[in-house]
Amino acid sequence: MANKVLEKTLNNVSSEDLRAGYAAPGQVAQDAFGNSVNPPVDFTGTADAMSVTGSARAALVLFAIVVASGTWAWTSVPESSYGLVLIGGMILSLVFGLITTFKPQVARITGPLYALAIGAALGAISKIYEDAYNGIVFQAILATGSIVFVMYTLYSTRILKVTERFRKVVIGATLGIMVFYMITIVMSLFGGTMPLVWDSGLMGIGFSLFVIIIAASNLALDFDFIERGSQAGLPKYMNWAAGYGLIVTIVWIYLEVLRLLAKTRN
Repeated sequence: MANKVLEKTLNNVSSEDLRAGYAAPGQVAQDAFGNSVNPPVDFTGTADAMSVTGSARAALVLFAIVVASGTWAWTSVPESSYGLVLIGGMILSLVFGLITTFKPQVARITGPLYALAIGAALGAISKIYEDAYNGIVFQAILATGSIVFVMYTLYSTRILKVTERFRKVVIGATLGIMVFYMITIVMSLFGGTMPLVWDSGLMGIGFSLFVIIIAASNLALDFDFIERGSQAGLPKYMNWAAGYGLIVTIVWIYLEVLRLLAKTRN
């Protein structure tokens, strides 16, 4: 899910930015379609280019906003307003997310706005789950943090290598899950449900495990995107787009872990 967002932002980097010289040393700048753009001027490693450190800082800032917003929703929103905050946060986060995807140049503004909105939604939904299953939120946070740590370790040590085949499989599976979610949403509007998958039986638990594996695999693609973008010397604003993409993936993992734990409790 999130990697498609990041790749979309890469495709939406304007040709003007590429003509300005965002190319790795010794490489010819290319547009979104792989066509050469001249003249190539090396901005890699300068204050005007994307970097791994810059992307990490942006992700940390956005993560802090998500935590702060979620804490506010958890502690300050009355129970009667959980649904309103949840739906409103999801809608706003979708709007700001789409803007960030198609206009990464404004990610420094829309990224934090997305974090505020999704944080409030997460705070509300987490409180709902916590009221139903005592201690489940702490378990979900711990599991999500562990998944992020393990995936980063596997990627940074090159135990897990992001090849073109790996990228295609993960993105294809992610798109398949997104289509499935859309179908279930449409079915729910007409009062229908998807049998077995959302139940707490073996089929439902297996499906949740599969989705978590795919979501975790997207983290590797996110790390790879940040590394490739930094090497290519993409514009500095891509730090925020990359940080936003990481947060999207982490939020997805957290929600799926929360759902899985709820199924096991049942």
